[in-house]
Amino acid sequence: MALKFLPRFAHQSLIAAMTALAIIACGGGGGGTGNNTAADTTNPVINLNGATAVNHEQGTAYTDTLVTAVDNTDGAIAVTTSGAVGTAPGTYTLTYTAMDAAGNPATATRTVTVTAPAVCIASTDDSSDASLTIPSYYGYTSAQTYSGYSLVWSDEFSGTSLDQDSWTFETGNSGWGNNELQYYRPENTCVREGLLIIEAKEESFGGAAYTSSRIKTQDKQSFRYGRIDIRAVTPEGQGLWPALWMLGQSFSTVGWPNSGEIDIMEMIGGSGRENTTHGTIHWSDNGSHTYYGGELTLADGETLASVFHVFTIIWDSNSITWYIDDIQVHFMDITPASMAAFREEFFFIFNVAVGGNWPGSPNATTVFPQRMLVDYVRVFQKD
Repeated sequence: MALKFLPRFAHQSLIAAMTALAIIACGGGGGGTGNNTAADTTNPVINLNGATAVNHEQGTAYTDTLVTAVDNTDGAIAVTTSGAVGTAPGTYTLTYTAMDAAGNPATATRTVTVTAPAVCIASTDDSSDASLTIPSYYGYTSAQTYSGYSLVWSDEFSGTSLDQDSWTFETGNSGWGNNELQYYRPENTCVREGLLIIEAKEESFGGAAYTSSRIKTQDKQSFRYGRIDIRAVTPEGQGLWPALWMLGQSFSTVGWPNSGEIDIMEMIGGSGRENTTHGTIHWSDNGSHTYYGGELTLADGETLASVFHVFTIIWDSNSITWYIDDIQVHFMDITPASMAAFREEFFFIFNVAVGGNWPGSPNATTVFPQRMLVDYVRVFQKD
């Protein structure tokens, strides 16, 4: 049988076709669709969106930043957090992990240091007084119960910060209607060892030469009538003006003095005046500001700054009577029609002013910082 051979050009075409088929079968060629993609070996990246080490003050819940992760193939991927930040002072670690679809992991950590709340007992102007030794609790203490009365509200200042469910800070250096010299700011108030401490400092801030604090219970705690006891130690020195007082809850709508004002205790520092407590009321009498007050001076060299005293008013629809350590200071009949403001609800204000129309300015004899310490405020009302 005779053999037949393909022409040379046909033989070359057949070889080329077979080669092309082999390349396609192996997934080769620039336009091929074979599965020869390189494996994903790149780890994702975790973004803390914040510092790797942070400080957090004790007393409030820690809120972490939103931690995210991204992968070069999968895009945004989920992040898992392990660990927790406790409430006690100490250092805590949070660990964040993420894994992409190919199983590549990523890990990051953040440390959170919980610190005890900063206290206001730290003088920037007198390094020798960088800390305060709380004075002896020696002094007068009032009863915890009274026949015919029930305790309706109190603040014993037993926590580590001011109870802002009851109190609000007032801020600024407007002079407060008395040409006072201080800038009121929250940083000058703290709660420590069962005491509210308001600190007046000689330091420049906000255009003022002194700083202090002023707190109030307006729109949070207000009362009409009852027995009010406040146990406190005052600051001392020329130009210091501590006050424990009340304004009518209507103040924001009718203004002062239409709202009425009850000064439970005011002390004017300097020239030996720290031994005298003043109790006063202010009101509007047919559009004219009117006030009336009384005072009591302690004997035997004792002052309002040397030991704790209890400042009290007993208030009903007919009268207000002031006491210090259950000794009567002053009495005021409030039955006249022009004194109707005193038959409405009042809120508390505690502050330490520096300078002003009444005490005058501090001088070279005034030592700073100065502090008012309040052990408690209690409101009792008749059963």
